[in-house]
Amino acid sequence: MKERKNDRYYVKAKREHYRSRAAYKLLQLQEKFGILFAGMRCVDLGAAPGGWLQVEQEIAGPGGRVLGIDLATIRPVEGVTLLKGDVTSPATAAKLLDAAGGKVDVLLSDMSPDISGNYSLDHARSVDLVRTALALARLLLKEGGSMAVKLFDGELTHELLEDMKRSFGSVRVSKPEASRKQSSEIYIVAGDFFSR
Repeated sequence: MKERKNDRYYVKAKREHYRSRAAYKLLQLQEKFGILFAGMRCVDLGAAPGGWLQVEQEIAGPGGRVLGIDLATIRPVEGVTLLKGDVTSPATAAKLLDAAGGKVDVLLSDMSPDISGNYSLDHARSVDLVRTALALARLLLKEGGSMAVKLFDGELTHELLEDMKRSFGSVRVSKPEASRKQSSEIYIVAGDFFSR
C-alpha cells in the first residue's frame, strides 16, 4: 500500500480518473508509435479493470468503436462495448468480429499470466498469451492494422518476434517509462499487418 502511494503513476491515475496506472503505459506507447487514431475500430483483450479502454475511447472518439473482453466483469466505460469471455476460446473471434461489425484497425493486449514465482514458467505462459493475441489478430485485423501486446521478456522472445514478422511489416519492442523498472515486462508493437 505504501509503495502504491509513493508511485507517481498510481497517484496520477487517481488524480486524472484513470482506473489503473497502466493507462500511462498505453499513452506512452501511443506517443511513441501512434497506433491509435480517431474513428478506429479497436479490440482490447483482457481489458479489466478498464484503464486502457478509457484511453482507447478518448482517442477513438464518437466515430470509433472500442471493444473490451475479459473473464472478469468490467465496470461500464462510456461508449465502449464490453464482452465477458475467454480469449483462448475458439468461439471468441467470431463473437468479437460480430460485436465490432467487421475487421478492426487495432488489437491490444495487456494480459498477464497468474504469477507463479517461477520465472521460466511465467515467461512461457506470457508467450502463450501473446500467441493467443497474435492468432486473434490474424483473424480480426484489417490489412495494414496494428497490435500492441505485453510480454514478460525471456528466452522465447526472439522466436516469438520472428513469428510476428510473418504477419506484420513492422515489429518493434518498447518498455514505457510507466513500466516498473524491476519488471521484466516489455511491449511488442507491430504495424502494417498483412494476411498471407
